[in-house]
Amino acid sequence: MYIDQISVFMENKKGRLASLTRILAKNGIDLVALSIADTADYGIMRAIVKDTAKAEQVLRDAGFMVSKTEVIGVVVPDTPGGLADVLQIFTDGNISVEYLYSFVHTQGKNALIMFKVDDCQKAEELLMENKIELITRQQVENL
Repeated sequence: MYIDQISVFMENKKGRLASLTRILAKNGIDLVALSIADTADYGIMRAIVKDTAKAEQVLRDAGFMVSKTEVIGVVVPDTPGGLADVLQIFTDGNISVEYLYSFVHTQGKNALIMFKVDDCQKAEELLMENKIELITRQQVENL
């Protein structure tokens, strides 16, 4: 139940992110979830898009460095300790979380969180054993 995510490496300079998102828009590619991290010299945009293959191609054609990775989408209760409970499952199962980001929040109900972990298959098994709801790519696209 993995979800494809693109990671785009780019120079950290004015207008670069605008250019990247304009390329996606001109090609009819919808952003579903987005996270940006930066340093002084470069940034990484991580995104879930509606057409991963097309996004990869048009961004590469435009000179961007693009990679595809798999993440796991998890429904986490929007209560104190909701995220901590999921992270404890990973800790107990010896799963390392490389990064995460929340992209949809319905106050008082659930947060949807994308996890990049070192072992997606094992993480998915642990979450299912613990009756933690996972979301599919189709569910993400329909939000």
